[in-house]
Amino acid sequence: MPAAFRLLLVLFVLCFPTSMFAQDKVPPPAALPARSDPHPEVNRRVLLDVVVTDKSGRPVPGLQQSDFTLLDDKQPQPITSFRAIEETTTTADPLQVIVLIDGVNTAYQGVIYQRNELIKFLQRDNGHLALPMSLILLSDTSTQIQPTPSRDGNALVTALNANQSSLRIIGRSQGFYGGADRVQISIKALEQLIAYETKQPGRKLLVWLSPGWPLLTGPNIQMTEKGRESIFRTVVAMSTALREARITLYSVDPAGMSDAGSMRTFYYESFLKGVPSANKVDNGNLGLQVLAVQSGGRVLNSSNDIARLIATCLDDSKAFYTLTFESPRADHPDEYHSLQIQIDKPKLTARTRTGYYAQP
Repeated sequence: MPAAFRLLLVLFVLCFPTSMFAQDKVPPPAALPARSDPHPEVNRRVLLDVVVTDKSGRPVPGLQQSDFTLLDDKQPQPITSFRAIEETTTTADPLQVIVLIDGVNTAYQGVIYQRNELIKFLQRDNGHLALPMSLILLSDTSTQIQPTPSRDGNALVTALNANQSSLRIIGRSQGFYGGADRVQISIKALEQLIAYETKQPGRKLLVWLSPGWPLLTGPNIQMTEKGRESIFRTVVAMSTALREARITLYSVDPAGMSDAGSMRTFYYESFLKGVPSANKVDNGNLGLQVLAVQSGGRVLNSSNDIARLIATCLDDSKAFYTLTFESPRADHPDEYHSLQIQIDKPKLTARTRTGYYAQP
């Protein structure tokens, strides 16, 4: 393999403890590290990447800071810095794309199809990519490798073909516990990726090719108080880590039209509202599609043209805005604050993170 593809990140998908989403008798695993106790020197600067679109969904360039109003829990907050970024902008702040092929939650034939669609995307324009891109193959049976980000789509295809996905051994027939194991593997992989990308500068667009993780929720799913506390800590830590790593997550469903109209394509919407406390948390609050929307990304499904859907995700890089504000002091640790960006121009919509957890 060329030197440009030296190995930077290894995701070890081996074996994990019993799932965090099990019923009462199953203990939850350790979550991401909880936020430390508040202290006077806590960093209150919140950075947001904002995409503004017109009624056709196209990113809108050329806006000024005066066009933006930032609402924190419906209260206006001063914008302390503002930067407009376009394709022609020369900036030292890098932007990269990460595409993850999910072999854990996708049937084998679906993995083959999404790989072929990804290859189709990579070979557009003779393999010349507008942004540096890296690939991850997620499996429940093997170690997965991510090469160095590259603008050479043909070289990425070569790397992809050299790392064939393994067959999934955790199947749907294993019921609740099989689904719980798949969720555990998926969240662990995302945690590892965030830990690596936190150290890398700039904004990252993470395109996760998957029909989604099992939501594991319903009238027969019960959680103990300890289990709810564990899941809430994971929700808080995941939300904070994605924001601090500047990762915008996109969920692209490779099932295409075969999945159109099914409950899986919209049931996640029941969990989009931010979680204020452990007694309000549900397993569904850690769904892939939920995390994508809350990060400012998108959920794309019901289309067989996966290559086009990937390109749609990357359209968010053509024009966006980066702004910061100072978080108000919270009344208690991990206090949920909703976020909203209003644009002072007609028929324009802003998309960014839907909320964050503030500290005292």
